[in-house]
Parts: sequence; structure tokens; C-alpha cells
Amino acid sequence: MTRSATLLRGQTMRILVVDDHPTVREGLAHCIAAQPDMTVCGAAADVGEALREIEEHQPHLVIVDISLKTSDGLDLVKAIVNRHPAVRTVVHSMYDEAIYADRCLRAGAHGYVNKEADPDDVIEAIRTVLAGDIYLSAKMTSRLLGRRFASTTQPTDPVETLTDRQLEIFRLIGEGGDTRSIAQRLHLSVHTVETHRENIKRKLGVERLSDLNRRAVLWAQENR
Repeated sequence: MTRSATLLRGQTMRILVVDDHPTVREGLAHCIAAQPDMTVCGAAADVGEALREIEEHQPHLVIVDISLKTSDGLDLVKAIVNRHPAVRTVVHSMYDEAIYADRCLRAGAHGYVNKEADPDDVIEAIRTVLAGDIYLSAKMTSRLLGRRFASTTQPTDPVETLTDRQLEIFRLIGEGGDTRSIAQRLHLSVHTVETHRENIKRKLGVERLSDLNRRAVLWAQENR
């Protein structure tokens, strides 16, 4: 019998919340604490802090936001897969499910919940994932199944063609980051960020940096 299967039979589920907004962490903690079989064993605002909390508290599941204090939630998901493969993860983010859900699953996450979803959906996601299943909205499940059975279908939004790193840089551009600050945040060289930026421009079909910046800002505003 798997660890996740036994959790639903009398054990208290330990949940770690990773989000860089204190109000969101508190809201999730309140929602989870209301469940008789769940407890919040810790909280974090960044990847390094989260990994230390996982080592100390050994959670059964981690709820992860994509945009963290000085890092990216997808990097945390990948780190958890590598260092703590028994720990399951649910991404809880404001960003468009159509853009992020599939890549989160490919990174190793077990579920995706938009922050606009009802709190009951968050609890359902936690229970579903701890039971050993994958959690997505019905709409996203249908979308992914459609992709699988229509492998020739091209993405309708070119943003979907960006790699994880390119999308991360695109998001940070939209949040007002310049090349140097993005390089420092992601621990990359300025040259590497510039190379990614040029590839993003090519994939999105824009030639001028000002057009890329404008598009990134609009995308970020739409996903707040």
C-alpha cells in the first residue's frame, strides 16, 4: 500500500505552504486548519527556506506558488522531485492554467489550482493528490486530453511555446525587471538572460525590445 493511500485512513496530513504573500499563507493555513485530518506544519516564502522547512518538518504535501520572493516555484517543484520524491506538490497560482498547468505537471507537480478557485477546491486538490491522483480543473483536464488525441494541434497562444526558463524571464520582464536584475534574481549571467530574451522575441514574433516589454506587461496584468 502506498504512503499516500494510508494517509486517508486516520493519519493527520502535514501540509507546507510556500507563498511570498503573508496574507495568502495565512488564508491557506486557516482553510487547511479547519480540516480535522490536516495540519499546517510550516510555511516559507522562497525556495531555500522551503527546502529547509521540508527537511525539518517532513510534510506529506507542499502547496507552491509560481512567483516566489526571489525565485520561481517551478524550480522548487523540480528540487522537491529530486530531493524528496515522496513529497507531493500542488501548485497554487494566479497565472493562467492554460499556460502553466501542463508545464507544472511536466516539472513533477501533482496538481494545479488557480488562486481564483473556491477554497473547497484547494482542499479537494490536496485530498486528490494525497490519494495518489492528479488534480486539475475539469476544463484543463479536457484541454490536455484534447491535446493528447490531437497531437498535431498547435498552441493558440505563442506564450505556450516558451520553455520554463523563457516563460520565467518573460514573466519577470512583465513585472518590471530589467536584464541585470533578472540575471541576479535567477543567478544567471546577463548574457544568458539576453540570449533567452532574443529567443522569446523570436517565438512571440516581435522585433523590438519595447514591443516585447509591452507584451510582457500586458500578459502580467492579465494574469494578476
